[in-house]
Amino acid sequence: MATPEDWLSRLLALVPVRGRLDIYCTYGAPWRIDQARAEIGEMAYHAVVAGTATLEDPSRGPPLRLSAGDILLLPRGDAHVLHDGSGAPAAPAHTRAGSNLLISENAGAGERLDMLCGHFMLAPPQDRLLRDYLPLRVVVRTADPGASATLSGTRDVLNGLVSLMRREAVSDSLGGRAMLDALSTALFTLTLRLASEARETPVGLLALAGHARLAPALSALFNEPGRSWTLPKLARLCNMSRATVARQFQERLGQSASELLMDIRMTLAANELRKPSASTGAVAETVGYQSEAAFQRAFKQRMGVTPAQWRRGAPSAALPVPPPS
Repeated sequence: MATPEDWLSRLLALVPVRGRLDIYCTYGAPWRIDQARAEIGEMAYHAVVAGTATLEDPSRGPPLRLSAGDILLLPRGDAHVLHDGSGAPAAPAHTRAGSNLLISENAGAGERLDMLCGHFMLAPPQDRLLRDYLPLRVVVRTADPGASATLSGTRDVLNGLVSLMRREAVSDSLGGRAMLDALSTALFTLTLRLASEARETPVGLLALAGHARLAPALSALFNEPGRSWTLPKLARLCNMSRATVARQFQERLGQSASELLMDIRMTLAANELRKPSASTGAVAETVGYQSEAAFQRAFKQRMGVTPAQWRRGAPSAALPVPPPS
């Protein structure tokens, strides 16, 4: 019998994420960064080490102020602008190759900014389980002095990780590039952990995980997706009424429990179908289908191709190796 895992560990086992630190920005105001939309299967992130930054994202609402210790994740990979907030024309920036990554600098004499910018790579189409169930923006703030002991512990770890990333970024230590990518990958997990622990969790999986009474249902769906989970069964796990569980899933997740279960099942099925020894019927049974035909219909509806087409055209289980800096 498999050992139960927390929902986030199960999620990242289903949808592996690889981090990549792209550039270290060290600017004096005025400065501006225009970032294009990310490639398919990528999510941009920014970690503010020192100074402040303003996020402009016209399609997603008003400007957002970021301060030292803040980490921004954009799960949909939207194009966006970051600037110093002064409105003044940006001082020209130039980029040079450091020992382990690119370093961007300018001649601005105003308030200094230190910021680490990178991206996370996910394998489509399984990436929808992360992309579609996270908010448009994830922002965690590690400099809150009034945080609870649990929250403070995660923030301390995250602060330490970002500090180590900055040291590696400006050093010429052996293995620095490998360290930066490994730390960047860990940054993703810690960012989601802190976001789920925050007092005001955003919508999606993080909001669901942040509700203590709903957590057993979330854990059950990820750990045993092949079981015939019904609303009454989930309600008993949560010690809540069926109506309350249904309402909470819809309000916090934006989807029903059955919709989430379907996406978990199809993501697991896509991974299992990569195995040459796994028959379609066996995969169908693993993810809770007694009928192979019903499984094939559900898989095509969710993944856009039949199981056989996916098996023939499925990419390698490993994420692509990023090109050299």
